[in-house]
Amino acid sequence: MASNTVGIIGSGAAGLITAHVLRQDGFNVQIISRDKTPGGVWSTKRVYKGLTINNVHGEFRFSPMPMPPPADSSKTGGRLQGEDMRDYMQAFSDRFLQNTIRYNTEVLQIERTDDELSPWSVTVRNTTTSSQEVLRFSRLVLCTGGCETPKIPSYLSQAAADYVGFKGLIIHSRNFAASLDDLLTAVQPISIKPENPHHVVVVGGGKSAQDAASFLANQGRKVTVVFHKANGFLAVSTPLPDFIRKSRFLSVMGPTIDLNTRLERFLHTTWLGSKFVHTFWRFLQNSSVRVLRSTTKLSLRRTHSLFWSVHTSDEGAKRDDSFYSLVNAGQIELISGKVTGYTPDGTGVALSNGSTLHADAIILATGYSSSWEGLFDEKTAEDLGITRHPPRKAPVANEWNYASLADPPPAHPQQEQWAASIYRGIVPAKGVLRKDFAINGAVFTTNNGYAYEVTAHWISAYFRNELQRAPASPEEATEEGDRTGRWMRKRFPDQLLWINESYSTGIEFFSWPQYVDKLLQDMGCRSLRSGGNWLTWPFKVIDLQEISDLKGERDSLREARLIDL
Repeated sequence: MASNTVGIIGSGAAGLITAHVLRQDGFNVQIISRDKTPGGVWSTKRVYKGLTINNVHGEFRFSPMPMPPPADSSKTGGRLQGEDMRDYMQAFSDRFLQNTIRYNTEVLQIERTDDELSPWSVTVRNTTTSSQEVLRFSRLVLCTGGCETPKIPSYLSQAAADYVGFKGLIIHSRNFAASLDDLLTAVQPISIKPENPHHVVVVGGGKSAQDAASFLANQGRKVTVVFHKANGFLAVSTPLPDFIRKSRFLSVMGPTIDLNTRLERFLHTTWLGSKFVHTFWRFLQNSSVRVLRSTTKLSLRRTHSLFWSVHTSDEGAKRDDSFYSLVNAGQIELISGKVTGYTPDGTGVALSNGSTLHADAIILATGYSSSWEGLFDEKTAEDLGITRHPPRKAPVANEWNYASLADPPPAHPQQEQWAASIYRGIVPAKGVLRKDFAINGAVFTTNNGYAYEVTAHWISAYFRNELQRAPASPEEATEEGDRTGRWMRKRFPDQLLWINESYSTGIEFFSWPQYVDKLLQDMGCRSLRSGGNWLTWPFKVIDLQEISDLKGERDSLREARLIDL
């Protein structure tokens, strides 16, 4: 087998753009996907009508192929629907990745062998025929994302429901779209039996919970959402201008692991700058509440902080069919609390306040476990260094002693907040010199299209030994990976307890522009591509066309190095 074969696990957005970039660089690529269609979370089986995403037009696509604007762009600011993403991912695959994706193929185990040419052994099973085989690759890229494997508390499992005789549907939010026909059949509209309607209980306060509740309420079903704390949210009366929404403005208003500009240093290391920063985020949070008029619902005031948390939903301009509008209209009931299990008589769920809720169906928006679980045997996982571990040493005194990070919210001890040592959020530090394994899609950002594409180029340069700035040893990579872990614990207290490791090798939420700048610099390419002068650079719109010729730039750098040799 040729030594340039690359196996990509996952056909979501990260897997698709990684495959395209690697193919452009001459690698023989195969994507392995359990799904029947491309897109991952935007594949056909996970998308339903009315599902909106946190991005607007231009923020979640790839530079090789434009995305047509939504039909109602002028009204919504270009708010994207799940169906837009599904269609785009399918079109991108049809155009650039013909005969590259192996669908209906479940990965059972990944092992590294002693074969020098093709060290990666991937055991797969055809989900249609149940036949198994072993595939061999010289390199492997993990693109399974963090929203694939449902996380269900044992007290809400199907086994727990069976034990008490609960007969209603139990659906994790991952399978909501695929289960809609059964759900809408089992739970009749309120109008059918208004005196005693069927009832859906949604467990969780994140975006998946809100999306499911909104869909059902818009379909005339009775819905109650039970949550401890809801997502923070951004909302505006009219769509934000591009120079705010699509620029570096929000990124400089949050501190980053390295403050590289005078403006960032002023905002986050001085008393005056930090006051401005926190005033801005409080104004944004309070104005969002006013826009959606959720002040009348006290439970919606118990939301995560926009500054300290990544539990954030971008509602955009107010819509009558959105979660918050439906809550205010009384079409969705909210209960602030915790579901503790099923009732002994099997008719519903019990709550932490001692009350119970009748339920004909239950939607578990309870999050996700790592999509890496079960993929690797113990030896390979240890050899890779891909698993989380407790902090290796205590927090460094005065490290990131930023004024803007003073007075953080209460948090669990840092010793409980584990993180993996993944260099740049892409390569496990332990095997950084091997140059045969990488990860794309595990860094938490708000602009996945741009970040995934630059990461794909970084991976290709890494595989080809073309990075101009890279760690010289596993020890150096480990120190940088551990530094990233310390930063995540300080910047986003307790978030590592919520986000699984397949989606938190780095948390670059609003700070994604600084993160991709670092990747571009590693490759020897120009950073701060949106341009601008000392005054305007934070407001210059970032556009994917800035990286449309990144391969050409890398080729030129390669040729220049050859000439120098």
